[in-house]
Amino acid sequence: MLAGVAAAPGYAGPFLPAAPPRPPTTVDRMLRSFWAAARRAAPVRTLGVCVAVGAVGGAVLVGRRPGIGAAVLGVLVCAAVVPVVVRRRRFGDLALLVLVAALLAILGVRTAGWVLALCVVTAAWGAVVATTSARTAPSVVLAPLTAALGAVRAVPWVRHGAGAALGGRRREAVAVLRSAAITVGLLAVFGALFASADQVFAHLVPQVHGDRVPGAAFVGLLVTLAALTLAHLATAPPVWSRTRLKAAPAARRAEWLVPVVALDALVVAFVLVQAVALLGDPDRVLPSGVTYAEYARQGFAQLVVATALTLVVVGVAARRAPRADARDRLVTRVALGVLCVATLGVVASALRRLDLYVDVFGLTRLRLLVAAAELAMAAVLVLVLVAGARGSGRWFPRAAVWVAGAAVLGLALVNPDALILRHNLDTQPSSTIDLVYLQGLSDDAAPAIDALDEPLRSCLLMGTGQETEDDWLSWSWGRQRARGIEPEVPVPSWCPARVEVG
Repeated sequence: MLAGVAAAPGYAGPFLPAAPPRPPTTVDRMLRSFWAAARRAAPVRTLGVCVAVGAVGGAVLVGRRPGIGAAVLGVLVCAAVVPVVVRRRRFGDLALLVLVAALLAILGVRTAGWVLALCVVTAAWGAVVATTSARTAPSVVLAPLTAALGAVRAVPWVRHGAGAALGGRRREAVAVLRSAAITVGLLAVFGALFASADQVFAHLVPQVHGDRVPGAAFVGLLVTLAALTLAHLATAPPVWSRTRLKAAPAARRAEWLVPVVALDALVVAFVLVQAVALLGDPDRVLPSGVTYAEYARQGFAQLVVATALTLVVVGVAARRAPRADARDRLVTRVALGVLCVATLGVVASALRRLDLYVDVFGLTRLRLLVAAAELAMAAVLVLVLVAGARGSGRWFPRAAVWVAGAAVLGLALVNPDALILRHNLDTQPSSTIDLVYLQGLSDDAAPAIDALDEPLRSCLLMGTGQETEDDWLSWSWGRQRARGIEPEVPVPSWCPARVEVG
């Protein structure tokens, strides 16, 4: 029985040598290096700056609509890492932070919620890429995961920094905090009493909404954590930001070339068919009873997915391509180059289909967003062609980030809600215009609506004069332009009543 136990797999008895420890993998080493930075102490100045930024965030973001205050707050969060980036002499990262600041500045320009959300998400992604000096495709794609791990790592970093700053003066620190809490409590109680007793004094006292205090404290804590995360990632960037993937074993030329050439032939054939169908005589190429708009609608989503999949195929094929000699490298460039150029034809077909479709059914936010994404993927395909021609693509991941950021910034600057309004009114018959959808556009479209003739102008402006006044922290250029633009004539009977106008 003992012999059976001793012979069990993995058993290391007293008379058997212990199994050798498993050597650490590359991932293990990178994670150990990453978490080792948590044992450092955060500088007192960094802690003070991040806490101050968090306090501003709690006061600015809670109970106010996005505006100039939120834009300045986002810039302050990113500005905390600028000195570290300058010391590293990473001027490319500094330029990317400027793009991030431009995206955040849109918060003080536009009012459309979907545009603002897109700008904030893209800015956050770009900020992490710039802060960590991410240079490789995996580190750029996994930037959100890096930020999440960095937030967890920042907690012990802050604890060590606070402990080092206090040292043996913890009693004094507790006394200061207790005194500050008592002071704030006394001022709040007596200030409320005096403000309720005298209206003149009440105008001099800042208005504090008690119901917003818990939310402001929570949001301020999140903003502080975000600032601390970026600061810690800047001082101790993860190793994987610079680690490149090992070269994959090259496939045999025939094994690699056959599927790529077959895909090339399929994509080229599809593009040729599209050129005939979308540019030729519709009566000869389209099935009986099928209109251009119906034909365009059938496959637009599939072409967008095909474009995205092509980028994945090119990336995988480039890693497995044989590169032993100049002939192999030439074959790789030609095969993948044909695929990228043909896919640009697919992009053109998708955009042509969208153009035909919106001429009949109108332009919406989703259709405009998908068109911008398709153009961004086309720009990425062009970058792939340039990387293949140069024989080096080390710069490609960062360039892709620039393309994404520039695409979102460009979309915000063209004022998409106003663009949707003008396009639908110019191209659609009056009987098919979705007035309810146009009434739901943001204040960004108000100046374009103001230029319309009555009574359509007043129909689309229903309810615009019922907005509450903003303070200076919520000021937005879009809302400022829309303020004062109100209906001037009675709303006609054919206008859908979304709100009751008094």
